[in-house]
Amino acid sequence: MVSARTARRLAAAAAYGGGGLSLLGAAGYGLLRLQAKLARRTITGRPLGGPPDPDGVYGSGDGPPLSFIVAGDSAAAGYGVESAEETPGALLASGLAEVAHRPVALTTVAQVGAQTADLADQLDRAKAAAPDVALLIIGGNDITHQVKLVESVRLLDEAVLRLRAAGCQVVVGTCPDLGTIRPIRPPLRWLARRASRQLAAAQTMAVIEGGGRTVSLGSILGPEFDAAPGELFSEDQFHPSSAGYAHAAAAILPSLVGALGLWAPGDEAPELGRGDSVLPVSIAAVAAADHAGTEVAAATLGGRARGPRGPWAQLRNRRRRPLPETPERV
Repeated sequence: MVSARTARRLAAAAAYGGGGLSLLGAAGYGLLRLQAKLARRTITGRPLGGPPDPDGVYGSGDGPPLSFIVAGDSAAAGYGVESAEETPGALLASGLAEVAHRPVALTTVAQVGAQTADLADQLDRAKAAAPDVALLIIGGNDITHQVKLVESVRLLDEAVLRLRAAGCQVVVGTCPDLGTIRPIRPPLRWLARRASRQLAAAQTMAVIEGGGRTVSLGSILGPEFDAAPGELFSEDQFHPSSAGYAHAAAAILPSLVGALGLWAPGDEAPELGRGDSVLPVSIAAVAAADHAGTEVAAATLGGRARGPRGPWAQLRNRRRRPLPETPERV
């Protein structure tokens, strides 16, 4: 389990500044408070419909369905899309079924507005599904609600350990880069970016030590989204559009496939030309926070799982896998 001391050390190593996740604790408090109010008004002034229910069985093939659960916040639930087939859960369940050549039963317990503290209740509701693999996307609301980094990481660590103890593989989409949200202006934008990356790095360290793997989700709200906001953001300028969710799901799918051990041996080999490498987890976590779509998983070096600077981790820039064009429930 990740201790409070370890989480604080990781936060310092991340070099995004210490002092927790408060976005309003710097100089110019009055200006930042006003900016936060204006950004919130812009976002909440364009409410979207609730996320559709994508639960069901996807794909076909031999054997019983793989059980796949999706937990976390609005980015996990697919807030902002109109049809169930456009949600991340449906896209990923269909993609997993295609790779595994067997059906995938999807259970979604993610909730709009959820914080890491809500994961325990979500996993209680998902327990009956006896999941083989779980995707957790969480962290953005911890930033906006000024949850302390150590507390956020502790709660995520508990969720990962609980799932792993039940024999479930775990993939965590780390906190997206909130600094690219258009309604958030500098200097609040800079603080939001620093806090987002700091939390993403700390999440990675906790997840790896807990036996899971992570995918950097700067790609949900990161540079690619910043370059095409009209296409990849929803009308509220905060949540992804259907195209945005598909973009993120394509980055997540290879890690779900890897977690389940579905890759052929040659496909699982690191690609040095793409920057894949084995590093101390603290260094890999910081590097992943800076590069959207990067996967971090536990690794060994020289037959050892730990080195002088802590556990070894495989930093991998996976090739995105195309998703099925139209996910279909059985």
